[in-house]
Amino acid sequence: MAAYQQVNSKGVTYYLHKKDVVLRGDRPQTIYFFAKNIGGKSGKETPIDKVPEGYTVQENPRNGFLTLKKVAK
Repeated sequence: MAAYQQVNSKGVTYYLHKKDVVLRGDRPQTIYFFAKNIGGKSGKETPIDKVPEGYTVQENPRNGFLTLKKVAK
């Protein structure tokens, strides 16, 4: 599976990952994040091949960091 990748305005390639975490109160949640390396900082994170439905990619104009934002319904 190829990881979703996007190049920001500064020319840096980021790869999209997901991670399942457990919040306080034992509530499970999936988080999505971009990392410069496939596998994330630890090398053990799960890369995903497309942007999840209902989300869009945004870039911070000051530092070029990519994030996902929920699309308003």
